[in-house]
Amino acid sequence: MSSRNSSSEVRVPVLPESVADAQVLSWHKKPGDTVRKDESLVDLETDKVVLEVPSPANGVLAEIKTPEGETVQADTLLALIEEGAVENAEVTTPEVVPSATAPAKETAQGATAQPVLGPAARRLVKEKDLDPSVIPGSGKDGRIQKGDVVAFLDAHEREQPQSTPTDEKDAPPTAVEAPRLTGEAGRPEQRVTMTRLRARVAERLVQAQQTAAILTTFNEVDLSAVLALRNRYKDQFEKTYGVRLGLMSFFVKAAVEALQRFPIMNASVDGVDIVYHGYYDIGVAVSSPRGLVVPILRNCDQLTMAGIEQGVVDFARKAQDGSLSFEELTGGTFSITNGGVFGSMLSTPILNPPQSAILGMHKIQDRPLVVDGQILIRPMMYLALSYDHRIIDGRDAVQFLVAIKDTLEEPTRLLLRI
Repeated sequence: MSSRNSSSEVRVPVLPESVADAQVLSWHKKPGDTVRKDESLVDLETDKVVLEVPSPANGVLAEIKTPEGETVQADTLLALIEEGAVENAEVTTPEVVPSATAPAKETAQGATAQPVLGPAARRLVKEKDLDPSVIPGSGKDGRIQKGDVVAFLDAHEREQPQSTPTDEKDAPPTAVEAPRLTGEAGRPEQRVTMTRLRARVAERLVQAQQTAAILTTFNEVDLSAVLALRNRYKDQFEKTYGVRLGLMSFFVKAAVEALQRFPIMNASVDGVDIVYHGYYDIGVAVSSPRGLVVPILRNCDQLTMAGIEQGVVDFARKAQDGSLSFEELTGGTFSITNGGVFGSMLSTPILNPPQSAILGMHKIQDRPLVVDGQILIRPMMYLALSYDHRIIDGRDAVQFLVAIKDTLEEPTRLLLRI
């Protein structure tokens, strides 16, 4: 019967125009394993996102042509699948965590259904040697995300009896492998290859500094009015829209108002031309397990405050789950980065080419401020605006940042458009 089986090729999908190649990050199956059509076989890491390559057919993974770590281009042959062999193959299932008692989901035919995992969740499951069928998924159609795996591990850890190791053999294993000792004793070194995302970030940062004339101007903003408005309406806002009212929506709206007043800040350089953009696509920097990424909120002038907050929440979740798409990371006319969430008091953000300006938010700190001849304690934040001096004059940059400051200190300006 196996002689009548045909082979299907698994190839690298067409990559976006801005991506030249990818790297084979991890295989989820080994030769001889049963695979189902559309089941994720391998993750490819690009300089922006992790791509999942699904199986084109039911069958058995006959041969892996491209091992982990190899660099590939579009249409590169990754593996061969022997179709029709699924009936004769033994279905492989990962070992179940001893304390996990949740039953695996079954299909109508009685076979165990394979849960769908995001790339970050899959890597964590593999690292911790977990059975994904016992982990509840909170994503669409039960998709398991990294947060679901973390929550499962936390719950599992609370169920385990606590004991104190009495000797070395009883001690729990360390979470991180110790670096290999090289050179002199007691002076360890560890060499780790950059991820493609980290290497691409490094390349773009150097490119920005070499091709743009970057300057940074600073100011500070009194956030008393914004915080009072937020505290007054945050409960009603969340009840109405189902999302928390944060600070980012205020900053995005203030930036849009300022960009409309100073169009050069929303422009970019293309050779000897200045391209003025008549739309406002703002990149919001978020952290991910693979590094900093900047997904794009499209048409921010048309978004409500709730729409902006929901977009930021979705981006943060996707960044942690590794499910951001190329489209969500491409383009943008202006960026905002918030180092304050990590405790930064002041910084000089670097441009995200081909954009010509980026706004840096920082930690809110109570500081004394002279108001009408009185010294008052106010929640203050330092703002930093880095810009490309090739097309943006210092006067425009300073006035642009002052416009953002004025809007945030009197948020009613957002309603009056003044």
